[in-house]
Amino acid sequence: MGRIGTIVAACAAGALALKAAWDATCPAPALLRPPGAGAPARFSSLCVKCGRCVEACPWQAISVAPASAGSEVGSPRIQPREQACRLCPDFPCAAACPTGALVVPAGRAQAGMGTAAIDEGRCLSFLGMRCEVCYRACPLIDEAITIDYRPREGDDIHAVFAPVVHEGACAGCGLCEQRCPVSDPGPAIWVRPAGEEGGPAGEPGRQG
Repeated sequence: MGRIGTIVAACAAGALALKAAWDATCPAPALLRPPGAGAPARFSSLCVKCGRCVEACPWQAISVAPASAGSEVGSPRIQPREQACRLCPDFPCAAACPTGALVVPAGRAQAGMGTAAIDEGRCLSFLGMRCEVCYRACPLIDEAITIDYRPREGDDIHAVFAPVVHEGACAGCGLCEQRCPVSDPGPAIWVRPAGEEGGPAGEPGRQG
């Protein structure tokens, strides 16, 4: 190898070392994973970013994480506002995984993708309007999301039809988030990925 080649190789090695150091100091963003991913650390250690789950999804709900995802670039994620997971009964995405990073769930309720959370300050139902869109969109209706009929404060006639998320039953598919009519600055209901905390894209806690 000539002198120029040696310099180029040294520069490349230095760049890789800097990138590794940067990735180590910057925590990977929270990503909503396909069904059966389980704990983030376990999934990341097994996923080889082959893209088979992306190809297997009949709803095209799975895409690859962009460069801004750091070390998770190229790994599968779901962006519910674009296309939520439909919780296919046979989970073709998980069945296509060659490494066990995705494990076929025992049922739709066991998808384990995350848990929906509601911003009561922006939810139309909590603001006094009857909406129920998230409730109706939920594939596990009356299990993952129910409606709590409660009196409206200072109003003896009208009631509040408040959606309630039941953490133990929510699969984290994101259909509620996709259908939510609130959009500024984001939906009033969103999915927190399994093992993570925070809000939807644009807020701390989840990318995409």
